Order: sequence, then C-alpha cells, then structure tokens
Amino acid sequence: MTHFLRCLGLGNASAVGELLSTLDEPARRALGDELTAHVRSRRDTWWAEKEATALAVAAVGTLSTATKTAAMLGRRSVELGNVDPQPVIAAARLRGVPWLADVAYRLAERLPRSRSWSGWHFIAALLIVEQATPPTGDAFVAGWAQSLWTARFERQPQTLVDRLRADPFLDTLLPRLFEVDGIGLDLTFNGAGQGVAPALVALATEGRLERSTLLDGVLGRLLRGDRPGALRPFVTLHDLLAPTPAEVTARSGAYLRLLADAPGPVAALAQRALRDAGSDLALESVLDTARVVLGRPEKTLVRAQLSWLDRLARQHPEQAADIAEVLASGVAQTSADLRDRAAALAQRHGHRPVAEVVVVVAGDELPPPVSPALVPPPITDVDELAEEVSGLLGQHWPPMVLERVLDGLVRLASTDRVRLAAALSPVLRRAEVRGHHGSWSAFNLRAQLNGVLLAAADPAGAHFRRDQWSRILGQRTTWSERFLRRRSSIEPSTHSPLTRIYCSRLAEIGQRLDGSDDPGLLAAPTSSTGVVDPAALYERLVALGERPAWRWDLTQALLRLPLGADDAVATRAAALGTAAGDELAGWLRGGALPAPVQEVVAVGRRERNGRYDFGYDRLPERRTLVTTTAPAGVADPLGLLTVPTRAVGQGPTDWSDLWPALLPGHRGLVAARLLPGVASAAQEDADGLAAILPQLAECGGVGGPAFDLALAYGLCARHEVDRVAALDALLLVAAAGELDAPGVGGRLGALAADNQVTLTRAVTPLRDAVAAGARLSVWRLLAAALPPLLAGSTPPRGTPDLLTLAAETAGATGVRIELPGLADVVARGGTSRLVTEARRLHTALTT
Repeated sequence: MTHFLRCLGLGNASAVGELLSTLDEPARRALGDELTAHVRSRRDTWWAEKEATALAVAAVGTLSTATKTAAMLGRRSVELGNVDPQPVIAAARLRGVPWLADVAYRLAERLPRSRSWSGWHFIAALLIVEQATPPTGDAFVAGWAQSLWTARFERQPQTLVDRLRADPFLDTLLPRLFEVDGIGLDLTFNGAGQGVAPALVALATEGRLERSTLLDGVLGRLLRGDRPGALRPFVTLHDLLAPTPAEVTARSGAYLRLLADAPGPVAALAQRALRDAGSDLALESVLDTARVVLGRPEKTLVRAQLSWLDRLARQHPEQAADIAEVLASGVAQTSADLRDRAAALAQRHGHRPVAEVVVVVAGDELPPPVSPALVPPPITDVDELAEEVSGLLGQHWPPMVLERVLDGLVRLASTDRVRLAAALSPVLRRAEVRGHHGSWSAFNLRAQLNGVLLAAADPAGAHFRRDQWSRILGQRTTWSERFLRRRSSIEPSTHSPLTRIYCSRLAEIGQRLDGSDDPGLLAAPTSSTGVVDPAALYERLVALGERPAWRWDLTQALLRLPLGADDAVATRAAALGTAAGDELAGWLRGGALPAPVQEVVAVGRRERNGRYDFGYDRLPERRTLVTTTAPAGVADPLGLLTVPTRAVGQGPTDWSDLWPALLPGHRGLVAARLLPGVASAAQEDADGLAAILPQLAECGGVGGPAFDLALAYGLCARHEVDRVAALDALLLVAAAGELDAPGVGGRLGALAADNQVTLTRAVTPLRDAVAAGARLSVWRLLAAALPPLLAGSTPPRGTPDLLTLAAETAGATGVRIELPGLADVVARGGTSRLVTEARRLHTALTT
C-alpha cells in the first residue's frame, strides 16, 4: 500500500498500472477501499495532470462499480481536463471491466456548464473506445462545440471539415447544437481560421449532412432567441446556406415571426430572405407583419420595409390600396424622416388621410403630484425588530429603514432589554457582525452601527464602546453653535458633516440603550421623504416632559423640519418652557438652516498616483460641479452649508444616499453633495449612482444650478436604470410645478457642447417624458439646450434627434420660443440630417 500511494502521489500512472496488474480481483477491491479512504482524507489536495491520470488508472483498476469510480473522478479537486485517457483505457482492458461507458456517462452528468471543456476530452475518449452513443446534456454538447476548433488529440493537423466528417458524435449531437442556450459562444474558429459554419455548409453540399436539418435548426435557434453574441454564428450559418426562394416560402411562417419579433440583425436577415423569395409569399401575411415592423425602433429595418412595400404596391396594383393603408401606419414612427417617407409613399399609392381636428395643448398633461407616503408605525415588538435587522445585515441600509430600526432599538432597549438581547444575539452571530475598537472606527458609520447593535445584544460587553461614544460626543460644538447663531471658533472637522452627525447620533443612541421608558427618537421621520412634521415633533417634546432632549437627536429633528414659518406650533413649543421647546420655536420662526450660495465651477482630474496609475488616463478631463458656501454673516460650524470641490476620480463618499434624509428640505444643497456621483454615472459609466435622483426630487426647497446639473447628467447616464431615475425625477418636479426646464436644458446643452456627456443617451428619456405628458416642459428644456449645441461648427451626435423632438413638442404645444442659431443652420442648405431637422423645427416655429 505504501508503494502504491507513493506512485500515486508522484503521478506515475505506468507504475500504478504495473502494480495493479500483479493483483487478483479481491486484492484490487481491498486496495480500492483503502484508495477511497486515502482520497477522502486528502480533501485539500488538488489532483492535476499526472496525479489525476494516476488516480484515474487506480480508480478504474480497483473500484468495484461505475458509480464509485465516477464519484471519485468527478470530485472538484480532480482535474480531468489534463488526464491522458490511454493508460486508463489500458487498465480497464486489463481488468476487463464492462462499465467504462457508464463511467463516462456519469462523469458527463457532472460536467459544469461554465467549464464544459474540463474533462470533456477524457470522457469523449472513453465513449469512443467503447463505441457508445454520446450523451446529449447541455454541458457535454457545449464541450463538443468547443472541441470543434481544438485539435488537441489529433496527431496530424486536419481541416475542420475532415474532422467533422469523421466525428462519431456528429449525427447525434448536431441537432442539439441548435437547442442548447448560449452554445453559439462556443462556436469560435479553429487555428487555421476555418469557421464551424462554413464546415457545416461544406458537409451539407457534399451530402454528409441534410441541408434541411441545418436550415430548420438555424431557424429554430433564432426563434428561441439568445444573447447577441451567441446568435451570431447561426446568423452566419444561415447566410452561408443562402436559402432558395422555395426553401424560404416553405418556412415563411418562421421568417415572418423573426421579422416581427427577433432582434434587429436577425429581423434584417428574415427581411432579406422574404424580400428575395419573390411573389410566392402570401401577401396578406406579409402585410400583417409589415404593420408590426413599421412600429419597430430600428430605422434601417423600417426604411427597408417601406421600400419593400413600395415595390409590392407596384407589383400588385390591384392591392395597392391595402398596401397604402399599411404604409400609412408608418406615420406613428418616432423618426421624423421615416414618418415623412411613409406618408409620401402612402399618398403615392392612393391613401388619402382623413382630415382631423388638431387640438393644441398649451401645457403639460401630467397627473397631480402624489403626497409622500407616511412611514410605518414604530417598531414595538422584539421579534419584528430582529426580523428587520436580519434582513438588512450585510447590505446597504435604506435611510427610512435605518431610522425605524434605530427608533425601535431605543424604545425596546429601555422597556425589554433582556428579550431584545436574546433576539438580536443569534441574528448578529449568524451574520458574523464584529465590533471594532480602533480609533478609525469612531467616525466610521458602519462600525458605529454595528457597535450599537452589538451593545443592544450584549449589554455587559459594551463598556469599551461607551468610552468611544463619550469621546465622539466630546468633539461636538456647543449647544448654541449647533444652530448656526454665531460663528464658531472650532476648526472644521476632517469628516463629512453627514458622517459627524450620524456617528454622533449613533453614539447618543448607544448611551440611551441603558435608559428607561424612552419614548423614541425625536428625529424619526413622519413621511417617506425623511421630513419630520412640526406638530409631531412638538408632541414628542411634550412626551419627553422635563427630561432634557438628546442634543444630536434634536439637531437632526430640526434639520428635517419642512421649510417655512409655523407660528402656531412655534407658540405652543415656546410655552413648554424647555430648552428644546425654545429651539423648536426659534427654528419655526425663521432660525432654520438657510439656503447656501451656489457657484458653478469646472474641476479637473485628481493627481496622478505614481507612474502606474492606469485608471488616471480613463478619467474625464473636466467636470462641471457646484460648490456652496454659507450666506454672509451665517456661521457653519458643522460644515453643512459648505460643499467643497471634488476632483474627477475621487469617487462618491460612502453612505451618500443618506443626504436626502439628512436635509429633506434643501434640494439644492443635497444635489451639490451628490453631484460628483451623479456625474460619474454619465462620464465614468458608473452604475446606479444616479438612481437617487427621485429621492432628491422629493426634497423641498430650491434646486438651483446643482439640481439642474444633476438632472442633465442623469439624462445622459450610461446605464438605463440611471436614465430612468432621471426621467422619474424630472416628471416629479414637473408635476409639482418646480422644474426649471430652461435651467436643465441650458446645463444639458453646455455639457454636451463641451463634450462632457454623451448627448444621444438623453434622447430616449426626453421622448419618454413627452409620452408621459410633459410636452411643454420638454419643449422649454430643448429650447434652452439647442442654442449652445447649434453654436459650434460640428454639433454633437444626437443634436438632430433633439431637433426632431423639439419640432414635435413645439407643434404640439403651440408655444413659440426663439432659438438663437437655428436660422443660421437652416441657411447652410443641403440635405444633411442636421439641416433637415433644423428646417423642420424652423417651419414649426414660423407657420
């Protein structure tokens, strides 16, 4: 046994085979039991190349069944991709095992689809030597597809056609080649540059394969659909087959379905095949499909369909009226030039549109804004709190959920601390929540949040956290300085105001866990936007009684009050005779946080980090941002009103999505804070950083240039989720009558003219806004965006599309706005799309 294991460990397959040849069957099976125990004991051992080959020889030569052999060789630690099958086959022949093919089938079932090449050649060799029918599972078929362009086991180089002609798996696996999803990605090219598709066509030409099998398989694959890259080889195969008119006519139903529903390249393939099929097609079916095609977004496809319909009308004059009616349906196209062509062709073939009464809409037709939803009731049950915490650990906490959990912690810790600890402990233990004691954790929001949760779950072990909380709260400003009444002599903190406020609040909450009968947080929002209703805050102060308010809790509550005076609540708050009541009264009588002064600035890239800063050159060279400062004579001890510049590439700050809930009444200030992240969604292709725009739109107060820029960047974001968020935000403020459409349009035009954003991305969300009813808002936005775009000698890509949309909205609203530079573009003359669409807009504004 020792010699056997030594040979196995050295990967000496021949020595293992020689040793096994000296054993009878009982000795082999006894050695097999010891081999199984040995492999199980080496769980961390990786069997690769020679070691895997030796193990395969030993398994086939000692184990009693195919099940046991496949279980051993199918382990993740056994790399079958490098196993030499010949010694294994020789060991099986010497022993006379009848189940070698069964081993291959069982190993094929274990092949991972993502790594189907791993072990495929070994399995295939076993099947070939046993003359067994190949399995047809997805992974094995994918491995076969990959083997078509690898000649790993070929002694002499062969063309792919020769290899396929002699392939014993071809007839069984070829139909599955058209059925396995994603397999097109495996059909690449071999070393000689000869593709799989040409090889299959060559075999069909010589009669080795049925041509109908290939054509039907291709159409079936295209009808089922797949990723574009996976469909590409099948499109190539179809083009190489070059179906005859008779073949297309016999399969016209499949081609018509592809033309109507398939992705653009596949639909174009079907369109070409049907158009070339001639007059044998059923004209009624073609016309039914054409109505669908004329509504598709692909301009090339629609343009070709219009030309085909024009030809059909000339070929079938007796049905020209029906064809003209179909052509007329093209006037619903979003592309103005296609609409014009469809209308012209329809009229050429006899269509006469019915006169319609045009109703001019002078404004937007948006639904009234919906009031923000109320927050759920406070958490008063231990099990509910534990469930909320369990669902959020390891994820980013939404602001409203965070506030509700913190409020529940304070309430339950002061009334049912024992049950709270018992419920939270297993939740935190399963999630492996750890506490942090270093000085870095004092103003780390995640560390402080974990610390509060751990303190609630283990009151006895929270002594070191109490020391840290005291140090955090000792770094605050004085009571009067918090409310910006006078300038502070304290040096500004290196931490962001959001981090300071939230970490200070968490430190307070940690200390409050040891209290009794706590009525909950003063700062708990009363609406989904983060706002605290003044009357609700007054009632909370009444419930507090003579007990002093927690300083940072009251600070956050005041910051969440809606803007504007409320003398009635202020009078009642002053009558409480408490310091907190006086603060509330002063806040409601004009002592609230003022709006900052905004300034639009251009910033460059960050400093290069050494010689090998490969990401530096991919950063945009410039970015338009907004800085803010406190109004003259107003102190800003927390830095809330001061938004500094951030160089391109410094990235968004952590927990930045908490800003709208921190200052729900200051849209412009929050927008300035979030602007670098939103800009990166447009300039650096960041994903999801503009998704916060609807929350920003729900904030109160004036947006100013910061909010206008945020919307402009969001409309040009790289990812659709961000552009949809920008569209939602635009519609929210438009419905509320708070959209500065010229401001947003001016920023959009300036950014695009300066090549800071990709203008074409903004076309779809703006067109969707029009469809939602914001015609006038979009027209006013475009009227401000177009002048800086038209001022340059070469307007950015996407400008003609905006001109088209501007002509539509100008005509729909009946509002005339003068556009500087439009007449100059029209005067250039010519037939370029820019001049054509400019002429269209000029006509809409002057007729």
